[in-house]
Amino acid sequence: MRDELCRQLVVRSVNSRMVFLTGDLGFMALEPLQEAMGERFVNCGVAEQNMITVAAALSFEGLEPWTYTIAPFCYARAFEQIRNDICIHGLPVKLLANGGGYGYGVMGPTHHALEDYGILLTLPKMKVFVPAFTEDVKDTVAQAGDFQGPAYIRLGRGEKPADSVVPGYAPWRRLLEGDAGVMVVVGPLVGPAWGALRDLDSSERPALWVVTELPIEANPPPAELLEALERTRRLMVVEEHVAQGGCGQQMCHWAMKSGIGIDRFRHLFARGYPSGTYGSQNFLRLQSGLDPQNIANDAKALAR
Repeated sequence: MRDELCRQLVVRSVNSRMVFLTGDLGFMALEPLQEAMGERFVNCGVAEQNMITVAAALSFEGLEPWTYTIAPFCYARAFEQIRNDICIHGLPVKLLANGGGYGYGVMGPTHHALEDYGILLTLPKMKVFVPAFTEDVKDTVAQAGDFQGPAYIRLGRGEKPADSVVPGYAPWRRLLEGDAGVMVVVGPLVGPAWGALRDLDSSERPALWVVTELPIEANPPPAELLEALERTRRLMVVEEHVAQGGCGQQMCHWAMKSGIGIDRFRHLFARGYPSGTYGSQNFLRLQSGLDPQNIANDAKALAR
């Protein structure tokens, strides 16, 4: 997604109000953006807290600041500045976070973002974007850029199955029909889920939906999802995020407020490091049961 992000930011940079701040990240990836923006491209160094405060000041003066760094260095290291300088004032700063979830693999927990959107959605006026596919990046940049409030953009890898066609961007998209309930997946993890479920018979799989914007209250699930959930009373949520504050809790809260009864609920989420061993993103997903085979098995269990 990073290359496509650079291309779309170059397109947006014709807006003279746009300023791009990087926390010493983007070597051999963002050079075209640096060339396009000139002095409006600022390397703030390894000083993420200061970068957020500078971005807030630029926004207060009427500019459009975008910040860019590794996900945990954004939301965790600079949380106080995001809370006090950006969100309390409702400033439309755009926080680009690369490597959501277990994206940085063997670099370990200091470089993982497993509780990011749960934490940030506790802050006032915050909106979160989690593009699921590389094809989503164009619309994500446009939507987040035009949003008149603080926005956190969690970037990962595009993982769509081979020979699949991604439908046009929307906060909610149905990728597969199914009769055994509803599965909601957050962001890029839907690619492996899509590949795992598409060969199952529709009678033994839930309808597969991907959500790319949070909180749910800002973009409630569409009528088709609501109808399927009311009819089957079965819900499964899959996310590369801890359970606390995640989409699973948000979906249950939304269902209860909407008066929807759920008889069967399954939640696959990031469990940290069950084996105490670090490895690739795929290895760490496997440790949490977020691999394609386990997703398929849980989907079939939902149907029984």
